[in-house]
Amino acid sequence: MISPQKNIKIKHLTIIGVGLIGGSFARALRQAGMVEHISGCGRSSENLQKALDLGVIDDFFLDIKDAVKNADLIFIATPVGSFQQILSQIKNAMKNGAIITDAGSTKFSVIEAAQSVFNEIPENFVPGHPIAGTENSGVEASFSELYQNHRVILTPVEQTSAAAVELVSQLWTSIGAQVVIMEARHHDLVLAATSHLPHLLAFSLVNTLTTLDEKQEIFENAAGGFRDFTRIASSDPSMWQDICLANKNALLEHLDLFTQDLQKLRTALEQGDGDFLKETFVRAKQSRDHLVENSIEKNSE
Repeated sequence: MISPQKNIKIKHLTIIGVGLIGGSFARALRQAGMVEHISGCGRSSENLQKALDLGVIDDFFLDIKDAVKNADLIFIATPVGSFQQILSQIKNAMKNGAIITDAGSTKFSVIEAAQSVFNEIPENFVPGHPIAGTENSGVEASFSELYQNHRVILTPVEQTSAAAVELVSQLWTSIGAQVVIMEARHHDLVLAATSHLPHLLAFSLVNTLTTLDEKQEIFENAAGGFRDFTRIASSDPSMWQDICLANKNALLEHLDLFTQDLQKLRTALEQGDGDFLKETFVRAKQSRDHLVENSIEKNSE
């Protein structure tokens, strides 16, 4: 992890998509004294006015070209399906030397979008993904501590400037995040397993139960386990639609594997094979406990 340098400061930051992720980035950088002026851009003047009233941004624009023309750093925090359109709009509007980074949950699709728009990936384009969030959305849900003790994965390509990567890294570390450099395709494969598949399963389970005649009684008697497992089904459906489609190949690979293992559990249950069930549960518990213990140790360092 790169140690933050106190002399790095962004004069003008423009955030495209001022919601939980973009708003929390703005709040954190402002609190850390790493930015002088923050502009917001989005489709809803009501949401942007709310961000302004909350002190998250200093001004806002509905015209994306006006929003980026003076920006030194452009942070894109919108659904990944919108990236190609956004990059096309800012291509000739941003000033020379402006750094572009993002918070997209898939990275290869983002790089492909940049390649399509610019023909060659700009050296000041630093693809990124903060591994943090909540099931809530909107700028009112943003808070400055969101990224503390969380990983941020950067996936620079060969053309990416080392100086741009270092500057973006310094910004993230200055607000308490832990920066990791990873190849884009590997990122997508890992995140398909750890994030995208769990969201798909949570949405699917709640949707299945919603179709049952007893759904009201089921939800009224839901205990903590159900709430814990399905919490992420309260996430933004449009955002997750984009993520699943953008990373469908990696997601399908993990979904197929999960489906095979689920079928094995079904067979064991049907045949009354308690040993197989217990072995599976013990192995899963040990892995989960080890993961939690390691997370606690890392976050206490």
